[in-house]
Amino acid sequence: MDKIAIEGGPRLSGSVRISGAKNAALPILASALLAEGTCTFKNVPALQDIRTMGRLLERLGCEVSGDRTVRVAAPTGGDRFEAPYELVKTMRASVVVLGPLVARYGRARVSLPGGCAIGARPIDQHLKGLEAMGATVSLSHGYVEAECERLRGARIVFDIPTVTGTENVMMAAALAEGRTVLENCAREPEVEELAQVLNKMGARITGAGTAEIHIDGVDTLHAIEHAIMPDRIEAGTFAIAAAITRGDVLLEGVRPEHLDAVVAKLRRAGVTVAAEGDGLRVSHSGDLQPIDITTQPYPGFPTDMQAQFMVLASLARGQSVIKEAIFENRFMHVPELGRMGADIHVDGRVAVIRGVKGLSGAQVMATDLRASASLVLAGLVAEGRTEVLRVYHLDRGYERIEDKLRPLGATIERHPG
Repeated sequence: MDKIAIEGGPRLSGSVRISGAKNAALPILASALLAEGTCTFKNVPALQDIRTMGRLLERLGCEVSGDRTVRVAAPTGGDRFEAPYELVKTMRASVVVLGPLVARYGRARVSLPGGCAIGARPIDQHLKGLEAMGATVSLSHGYVEAECERLRGARIVFDIPTVTGTENVMMAAALAEGRTVLENCAREPEVEELAQVLNKMGARITGAGTAEIHIDGVDTLHAIEHAIMPDRIEAGTFAIAAAITRGDVLLEGVRPEHLDAVVAKLRRAGVTVAAEGDGLRVSHSGDLQPIDITTQPYPGFPTDMQAQFMVLASLARGQSVIKEAIFENRFMHVPELGRMGADIHVDGRVAVIRGVKGLSGAQVMATDLRASASLVLAGLVAEGRTEVLRVYHLDRGYERIEDKLRPLGATIERHPG
């Protein structure tokens, strides 16, 4: 397996263009199952999860081609309904094909995702929504099977805001008969982006980006062309890289309104963040200030930025407190940061971080996607050499991060395992 080696110390400066958002691209690619014709999606990030979704869509009978511009043509009369465990187990987001399959073809058989390193992520809310719209749902041999000749509109109240649940049920409702009202919806920008794509296809959706979404079902949807929104988590990660190296980096092609919570915490830490052109300039000199963070659903502070901010907190002058309120097992990067000299004490879902004068390079192991990013960030400022192992986690969400950091001045290389 590949590893990434970093020699810490250089100050980062320059500009970096932010890639398309993985968490927006995956459900948008799945939405092509709903449309007649060939959909064209631009600014698609070249990531392992995207390739996995492509393979899954091909397994379902779609024609898929292209890399950063991806074309997807769904079959007119689908006879392949199964999303197998061998694909779903590598990417939980595969479950977003469930709603489109039932809505367009009347049937789906999708593997249950199974365990997840950062905590339980059940799909009960997805199934609750489909059953409310008239689908017959059963669980057998590790698979969800759902059938319905045509879904019917319904009022569905999610027990908790769920991003993929909101997306799955919203896609299903786009082709349902009558009106569907979704309450307690996830408000993430990726949900709003999916609704925009569906409306381009001819859907009638209002309220996406708020807690209540209304969908008036239509009979058919048509193919479209769409460019994927920029990745707010990648942007936040590079912002942290600029801050901790006392650098000056322009993040090109971002949507500042998607980063309000992240920018607020950066500024609280003493980092300068300013809009410039189509992006944000992040710069810092001097000491970092301690911060307190509680992860929350959007528009609160994103759980996907918690590990990266822990690196910043480890270098701040004073004590920071980070509470992880979304997932129950998302501090697995803490022991690895401790190997590099970070002073972090964990009690349940609360981490207390006491800033240290500096980190030291070490061999560390990635445990999940965002933990991987935190270890790369730590390596940028650690004294000496850091080797991050098992970077296949990193490649699920960052498009060759070393190739983006190197032009900014980082001493970073990938080595085959």
